[in-house]
Amino acid sequence: MKKSEVLETIEKSGVVAVVRVSNPEELLNITEALLKGGLKAIEITMTTPGALEAIKEIKNHFGGGIIIGAGSVLDAETARLCILQGAEFVVSPIFNRGMVDLCKRYSTAVIPGAFTPTEILTAWEAGGDVIKVFPATSVGHKYFKDIKGPLPQVKLTPTGGVSLENAGDFIRAGAAFVGVGGNLVDKRAVAEKRWSRLTENAGSYLEKVASARNN
Repeated sequence: MKKSEVLETIEKSGVVAVVRVSNPEELLNITEALLKGGLKAIEITMTTPGALEAIKEIKNHFGGGIIIGAGSVLDAETARLCILQGAEFVVSPIFNRGMVDLCKRYSTAVIPGAFTPTEILTAWEAGGDVIKVFPATSVGHKYFKDIKGPLPQVKLTPTGGVSLENAGDFIRAGAAFVGVGGNLVDKRAVAEKRWSRLTENAGSYLEKVASARNN
């Protein structure tokens, strides 16, 4: 899938599942459950044991059925390894110019992290496709509205503290999409192998985003 198609699909969906698990064998079940709920994109963080192998396995197993990304990427070297394993977008909690340049070189969507207005604009001008405001829980959805005022051209996404209660608020405040971790990929449900719970969660988040966009 082309970079433009990846970004279009993610933005249209409105939700990216951020997956952090200690057992990479659970990832296939998690991914399948999220797909059943209608989710289009998942982000495997580099803090997951065997993350690179997991990206490759998910890509091979589901093919074009899902957009797979790499999260918590801190440098260009790691970004390159992720892309070679099949990652279609790369996400970072920080702005690293070398990482952004590498992703641009490989025509891969890149979502660097930033926090202040200066950092956000710097990351955008360097070539970030969407800027991840992290940690979003520290500032809330009103911060997005404040940033979009003087910087309407910058695409933003929140990660950290996004819940079913505030996901719609972030969308209404101008977020292109939301990244949701533990509130979507419920650790207890994963431990108990209640995959249907994840399917329900995915559907609920997608409905919440759709509703926010229509109001």
